[in-house]
Amino acid sequence: MFLKRQDPNVLVVGMAGAKMGDRLLHVACPNGTRMAALAAKVGLSGRAVAVVADEASAARARKGAEDAGVLVEIEIAPATRLPIDDASIDLAVVDDTGGAFAALTTEERGAAVRELARVVRPGGRTVIIGTGSATGLARLLGKATAPSFATSSDGGAALQNAGFRSVRTLAEREGLVFVEGVKPRSS
Repeated sequence: MFLKRQDPNVLVVGMAGAKMGDRLLHVACPNGTRMAALAAKVGLSGRAVAVVADEASAARARKGAEDAGVLVEIEIAPATRLPIDDASIDLAVVDDTGGAFAALTTEERGAAVRELARVVRPGGRTVIIGTGSATGLARLLGKATAPSFATSSDGGAALQNAGFRSVRTLAEREGLVFVEGVKPRSS
């Protein structure tokens, strides 16, 4: 009761590496506060866009942005056809903790990652956030989660196939896994 709770989004913000002035694309929105925490980092000098698949996800994104007092442009569109200009994004974050990417077919996931490559500027990054191994109470109770797109080798392979380099797993902590790829500065 008297303990101050740590912000649950500190890990996500730190792993994504969003900074003031960045042009941020957030794909899928299973957690509005997570999306808003990233949008807050880019500030008024940056731009935050959330592309979500449906109205329920858009409502989560709107509520998260309103509660945090941040500006976020929200677009409803499939991840395979992002309504974003070519090479206009510094950081793309795919939040697959709700399984949106994992639910796509292999071909659709490939098309979605190629879309990320199209919209991320040379030198920009894409971070895929997925569910990792169960930790804490969930681990003790034996609750297993299905492997996410990020934890399977499919996530890293899809980034590499789309032309991203330095693809690696940044961390697996607190039940989340973070996979990053950097778009080369020259083709």
